[in-house]
Amino acid sequence: MAAEQIAAALPGFRVELHDIAHTALRTANQYRFLILGIPTWDYGELQEDWERVWPDLAEVDWSDKVVALYGLGDQDGYPEWFQDALGYLWIRITQLGATTIGLWPARGYRFTRSMGLTPDGQHFLGLALDEASEFERSEARIRAWCGQITLEFARHNPL
Repeated sequence: MAAEQIAAALPGFRVELHDIAHTALRTANQYRFLILGIPTWDYGELQEDWERVWPDLAEVDWSDKVVALYGLGDQDGYPEWFQDALGYLWIRITQLGATTIGLWPARGYRFTRSMGLTPDGQHFLGLALDEASEFERSEARIRAWCGQITLEFARHNPL
């Protein structure tokens, strides 16, 4: 649902949705600009579809990719692991050469620890969504973040 909401918040752009459960990750090689979403499950774990394709991240040439990330988590149910998978994905794709955009302010969230934060702890490494505890805030966050990444993607798109 979050991916569909993000696509709808990017009018005027051709957005193609792919589910890693059904589409090979190497499909990312066809694109320069990507938005990747990843949920954190249980105690800071990767969701099973992401866990299955994690080794396939190396099959993508990330050196020419500009990537915005969003994560899903439950800050009330799992405050010590909120958005950890977002951090894991950011680390992995930047190690493989990706340029990332879309930092998101950490203020206003309730959690005790996260691997999904910048070193100063002021921002998440992408949009942080909490569909379990703050579903009502997701739509506004998505709209704001999509406006932000539209400008950031444009900075990386030579005319």
